[in-house]
Amino acid sequence: MVMPDEKGRFVKGEHWREHKPYWDKVWLERAYLDDGRSAADIAKQFGVKENNILYFLHKHDIPTRTMSQIRAEKHWGAIGPDNPMFGRMGEYNPNWRGGCTAERQAVYSSREWAGAVQAVWFRDLARCQRCGADGQHVHHIVSFAVAELRTEVGNLVLLCKRCHHWVHSRENKDGEFRKEV
Repeated sequence: MVMPDEKGRFVKGEHWREHKPYWDKVWLERAYLDDGRSAADIAKQFGVKENNILYFLHKHDIPTRTMSQIRAEKHWGAIGPDNPMFGRMGEYNPNWRGGCTAERQAVYSSREWAGAVQAVWFRDLARCQRCGADGQHVHHIVSFAVAELRTEVGNLVLLCKRCHHWVHSRENKDGEFRKEV
């Protein structure tokens, strides 16, 4: 570590912090280009943010990888056995949550919900029941939180995207298409 001179001033061209290897162009080129390490990996090694490493790559005119190169290294879009996640199901998948499916997701993927949606689209003739435009969203009149009404066709109405946002906004002062239980 560089110390100040006898008058307490720092010496020009010197730095008061302990030297870090990624500050050197040669070291950074070897780690990033030759060894193929990512900026995130280098940053993690030194306990700094990835942007810090990207700053020094730019400062030293070290070419960074393109997004397609990054994706190729991470196997994004790889199909079958070439995909590192191939066959990793259940507890072997990093997104495993102990076998619990979110309640909302379970309802929306159920046959009961699919039947209710089909009935609502048929009943409402695929039209928004507020403005008459093409319908896009099946809306719960009584909140989804009331479990016994989630898939009741009488509690559902078809709305377009614009009207669905309006129904949930503060502009809906009269509570159209909303009911409290």
